[in-house]
Amino acid sequence: MADIANVYRADGSRYGTMAYNRVGRSGLKFPAVSLGFWHNFGSNGNYDNMKAMCRTAFDHGITQFDLANNYGPVYGSAETNAGRILREDFKPYRDELVIASKAGYDMWDGPYGNWGSKKYLVASCDQSLKRLGLDYVDIFYHHRMDPETPLEETMEALNFIVKSGRALYAAISNYDREHTARAVAIMKELRCPLIVNQRRYSIFDRTIEQDGVKAWCRENGMGIIAFSPLAQGLLTDRYLDGIPADSRIGRDGRFLKAENLTEERLRQIRALNDIARERGQTLAEMALAWILKDGDVCSVLIGASRPEQILDNVKAVQNCGFTEEELTQIDGICGV
Repeated sequence: MADIANVYRADGSRYGTMAYNRVGRSGLKFPAVSLGFWHNFGSNGNYDNMKAMCRTAFDHGITQFDLANNYGPVYGSAETNAGRILREDFKPYRDELVIASKAGYDMWDGPYGNWGSKKYLVASCDQSLKRLGLDYVDIFYHHRMDPETPLEETMEALNFIVKSGRALYAAISNYDREHTARAVAIMKELRCPLIVNQRRYSIFDRTIEQDGVKAWCRENGMGIIAFSPLAQGLLTDRYLDGIPADSRIGRDGRFLKAENLTEERLRQIRALNDIARERGQTLAEMALAWILKDGDVCSVLIGASRPEQILDNVKAVQNCGFTEEELTQIDGICGV
């Protein structure tokens, strides 16, 4: 028998403060802040904390949960945990949620468990649906460019996944300008539009500006969703005084590494924090607001290790306006 006291009922005011932005020229809207499952939702995480983070996110208007087949560790475990949370807490709210998944990185042994072949992508999508306990995902991404598989085959796989009912929308991630343009053209011929490109973007990482993806997507009606908007935690107050004792730097060297935190980087972080404080924001809030400032990016993907971080991050949408002086100062600090 279910524990009635622990039955989740979503906050009735959950749509009161979040902003929702149209994804390119599609009919879909993303919350300005979306919850990513890249970290802290794997087999090494605490399930009750995962559930609390999802509840907190949805109660504050975050309607998108972003996953991939290999999120963990172990591979697949983030989707398995998400599936359990969806079943236990969010079944009544399925139509209010955007659930996204991806495939493109190594997932299983052998020649068919990686990259962008139709065999891999369709099989991976089917596996993801089983782990999530869903009939369909709202968005299915090809996770990265494949230098060997013809782009036409990869796009045909996405087309098949959508038209077979496994996903509502097709998307790409980590695609540069050239391959984005080619992929969009192929999918246009197939009458299955690509609606969004998921790319890394932050105050410290301007690659999508430098390689032309940001401008191309704006001009051609494609959405952008940004991951690692806080530069793996560097754009927070966590490292203002160096590496704290409980940092995952040293515990988990897969992502943020000690050598990333140079004296020059610390100087930049502290200078940016001063600007944020003058704006009445935390550094994290300002970093997220900076990405959303011009409307080119429809959502920022946040990672979190506890519900309180989500509450802090959603405040970013309350002030996304910057003066020219502030933007010039931020660029100067980063050497842009």
